[in-house]
Amino acid sequence: MAFLLSLSLNPPNPPQNPKLTSLSSPVPTTTITTHNSKRQFIINATSFCTIFWAQQNPVSQSLAETSTSSSKPALNIANTKSWFLFYGDGFAIRVPPEFEDIMEPEDFNAGASLYGDKAKPRTFAARFASTDGSEVLSVIIRPTNQLKITFLEAQDITDLGSIKEAAKIFVPGGATLYNARTIKIKEDEGFKTYYFYEFGRDEQHIALMATVNCGKAIIAGATAPQSQWDDDGVKLRSAAISLTVL
Repeated sequence: MAFLLSLSLNPPNPPQNPKLTSLSSPVPTTTITTHNSKRQFIINATSFCTIFWAQQNPVSQSLAETSTSSSKPALNIANTKSWFLFYGDGFAIRVPPEFEDIMEPEDFNAGASLYGDKAKPRTFAARFASTDGSEVLSVIIRPTNQLKITFLEAQDITDLGSIKEAAKIFVPGGATLYNARTIKIKEDEGFKTYYFYEFGRDEQHIALMATVNCGKAIIAGATAPQSQWDDDGVKLRSAAISLTVL
């Protein structure tokens, strides 16, 4: 199930388990200092370079090959310091200018229970869209045991597997994966690990940032039509990467 395209976080259907055809070796860790925050991004860049998840239609070897360059270009992101900082349930995220809150009333009411009834989980923890509705920034939160069967409560996203293994959870089958990186963000108590994926499917382009905290997966996704990504991709990628655990 391509849950990330609609950003409703149901685990992928096991029969659609994608197969990674090729993966480059990790390149040296690089450090990026952003002007919009005191946080320091330490990126262990694992590049997939337009790898196709292929099960029914395998891609040719030439398309699956990745770059063997000894360095990985830095992610192209914008200065988001002036953007509105939204505080959610255990997270914060920067919202691009002119984006509007599109959370529905039922989203706010979800999570509450009456007379002992089981609470219905919220579909979204936050959701914003451009004025024409074509570009959307969403945050979803789900227990990690809904994503991967485990007897232990996940405390870090690496508990869900490596960035390659976790892609089976976060990237839908049939997607074209453009980029995948492990991002470590310096916090007061050390470094927090995030997984970043950028991929395309069904004429949509998606930038996704995910992490785990106290047994819950927190995922930010920014989506837009592929035709608009050249103009607005930096803005949307920057919004997704601005996700921070509180």
